[in-house]
Amino acid sequence: MTLPAVGNDGGSGFPAVSVGNKRNKYQRMDSDAEVTREDHHRSRSRKYVMACAFFASLNNVLLGYDVGVMSGAVLFIQQDLNITEVQTEVLIGSLSIISLFGSLAGGRTSDSIGRKWTMALAALVFQTGAAIMAVAPSFEVLMIGRTFAGIGIGLGVMIAPVYIAEISPTVARGFLTSFPEIFINLGILLGYVSNYAFSGLSVHISWRIMLAVGILPSVFIGFALCVIPESPRWLVLKGQVDRAREVLMKTNERDDEVEERLAEIQLAAAKTEGGEERPVWRELLSPSPAVRKMLIVGFGIQCFQQITGIDATVYYSPEILKEAGIQDETKLLAATVAVGITKTLFILFATFMIDSVGRKPLLYVSTIGMTLCLFSLSFTLTFLGQGTLGIALALLFVCGNVAFFSIGMGPVCWVLTSEIFPLRLRAQASALGAVGNRVCSGIVAMSFLSVSRAITVGGTFFVFSLVSALSVIFVYMLVPETSGKSLEQIELMFQDGIERKGGEVELGDAERLVRKDQEF
Repeated sequence: MTLPAVGNDGGSGFPAVSVGNKRNKYQRMDSDAEVTREDHHRSRSRKYVMACAFFASLNNVLLGYDVGVMSGAVLFIQQDLNITEVQTEVLIGSLSIISLFGSLAGGRTSDSIGRKWTMALAALVFQTGAAIMAVAPSFEVLMIGRTFAGIGIGLGVMIAPVYIAEISPTVARGFLTSFPEIFINLGILLGYVSNYAFSGLSVHISWRIMLAVGILPSVFIGFALCVIPESPRWLVLKGQVDRAREVLMKTNERDDEVEERLAEIQLAAAKTEGGEERPVWRELLSPSPAVRKMLIVGFGIQCFQQITGIDATVYYSPEILKEAGIQDETKLLAATVAVGITKTLFILFATFMIDSVGRKPLLYVSTIGMTLCLFSLSFTLTFLGQGTLGIALALLFVCGNVAFFSIGMGPVCWVLTSEIFPLRLRAQASALGAVGNRVCSGIVAMSFLSVSRAITVGGTFFVFSLVSALSVIFVYMLVPETSGKSLEQIELMFQDGIERKGGEVELGDAERLVRKDQEF
């Protein structure tokens, strides 16, 4: 009997068997399984990091909500508590001044108890303040609640960008670190909607409910603490390297990237510990040339964000539109909702552009656009107000100003200040930048009505347009591009002599960014 030859049909009716093909088949199956596992891990790490950024940003809703809701609530507080114009300015502007103490405390607190628990403390302090404000029988008690709320907001605003920057992979850091600004804008929109929704209630009740609703976002922080991990860079500073590695394995897509990032963090921490030990604040007050450059960029961009008048535009949008010719309170509050929607939509646009386009191009578009809108708003209020055309143009330029702000100055400001400082100084240096931001915000908010009475609302916005023009020059002269670089590489950019190696560093970063961008 003759058996059929292996490798051909031989008349048996069975397909030929190829041992080599069988081996290749199993190899392909193993390869496909490996790819599937990598894709699954990559997808899981992306979702995890986004969840961390989402929950870490919840405190920023509180600031946005306060800014938005107070613009309308103050109309009813004036009637219910009979407060003066000066008291109105103090009530609105004091939050920014008070929050600087929270930001100052936040730097040291986050270095001591960690980034995660500083966020929890911020939520608890704000809840206390919001509850006191909601039941306040007088201006004095209202200001006590405002003090607690301001400290809580100062803590939250300072720590969220630092935490997200430290936990994010390089390729998505700009996108994720802009989450706090998204949540600020979302809070502003919710504040405007709350004003409109509760404006039909009695004067005594309406503003109290508006302020009390602000407690709700901070309740979710308790759940967030069960989800988010501690910052890996803080863990390394505290000698908890194994825990830091566990966090990096959850937030980065590849094992080799985890070890690479951990080595960079340990090297930065070793440099900090190996050098001459100086208190952080002494180092900030008497900085090295590299740290001085960082402080000028970080503190300067934070101040320019506010002295261009964005808080005046948002806090006093009813007053601005009233100057243009809208007198009905319900219509004023409805118009502010349009401002809030515009601000929120454009910050979402910026979020998806910040890593692909880069920080500096967005800042150029933002500062130039704001300058044009502020000047046009000044011209409209001065020469075209109190008519249909004046109202339409004023609303257009107010929306245009907040749109251009949200494209660049809003998110990029916080991204930059969370990126540029070395590990040991990052929390407290970022706190110093937040202090500059809050001081400038408070000065603008507390003086807007008085200055507007002196030089008109149109004249005030002309001054803002001049300041905005200066911010264009500041961005051109001093702000570096940080997109695509790890936090440790950004630190190198500011070191003396780095210019001689700049091309080499940027080439390596570009290769890494392209590789990650294809995978992300």
